[in-house]
Amino acid sequence: MMDEIRLGTIGSGPIVHTILDIVKETDHIRLAAVYSRSEEKGRMLSGKYGADKVYTDLDSFFMDEEVNTVYIASPNLLHYEQAKKALMAGKHVICEKPFSTKAVQVKELTALAKENHLFLADAVPTAFLPNLEVLKRRLPEIGKIKLVLGNYSQYSSRYDRLLAGEVPNVFNPEYAGGSLMDINFYNVYLNVALFGMPEDAVYYPNRYGELSDTSGILVMRYDGFVSSLAGAKDTWGVNSFQIEGEKGFIYIKDGSNGLAGIRVVTKDSDETFNMQDNPEWRFYEVQKLTKFFMDGDDQSVYERLEITADVMEVLENVRKKAGILFPGD
Repeated sequence: MMDEIRLGTIGSGPIVHTILDIVKETDHIRLAAVYSRSEEKGRMLSGKYGADKVYTDLDSFFMDEEVNTVYIASPNLLHYEQAKKALMAGKHVICEKPFSTKAVQVKELTALAKENHLFLADAVPTAFLPNLEVLKRRLPEIGKIKLVLGNYSQYSSRYDRLLAGEVPNVFNPEYAGGSLMDINFYNVYLNVALFGMPEDAVYYPNRYGELSDTSGILVMRYDGFVSSLAGAKDTWGVNSFQIEGEKGFIYIKDGSNGLAGIRVVTKDSDETFNMQDNPEWRFYEVQKLTKFFMDGDDQSVYERLEITADVMEVLENVRKKAGILFPGD
């Protein structure tokens, strides 16, 4: 077991700042070093969060003996390669979603982590939310499931840049970008976490020219029910997630990304449950991962990667069928 998580970060976007804000308020974890291709951005991040070291060379960053855990929040396509290098350097790894672009990569990295007795964690917040366990317990109350309807729409300022002629990484297939890999990911993860692998799945994307999808709908068919999942970075909408059964329905406030409240409605009752006092849903991710690492509880970390592998298999299959190809496909 570790005495302290000494974090080294890759990436400097808004999610990294949110994570490090929580790290500052959490015991047994601190920022030790920052890697950034831009020394200026690296200095800004390290200065804000109290790290002494900034690296612009990735190999030197991985060789830092003070860093025992690497947090990866780089463009999607880089996750697999950077996670593998970190594990081979003897570092524990926490990787932002999407964990990789292929299920086989998840399995390879998991095997490598286990072989070297290292933690490897998928940082998708949904996996650590207390309301996920509430949702699982309450599902039987609505009877046989018939429909699942999820929507996560959030207009992106980077879509404006796309319209202006730029190609931001988030929409660039060369960096494994697209709405499916970004915002609709949460819908897919929740489906797989609750119901497992679908019998079949197909994705209907809205694409900007030859670039990745800016929005789209994924249809997943299970034995006896169908799930329709919309995700968009080019529209405004009301985010929601609803599971409809023969005896009632479950409505998830604000949708699949934060599970802000679980409303369970049957002909006999209408109750809302919320076990999340902190409105910042990444708080639970940092808290639980820190506890798992400090307790040496690698099983709780590895078992979540089994869901991750299934999620990546679904995403890989549907995007390829939709003609969205990434380098290495």
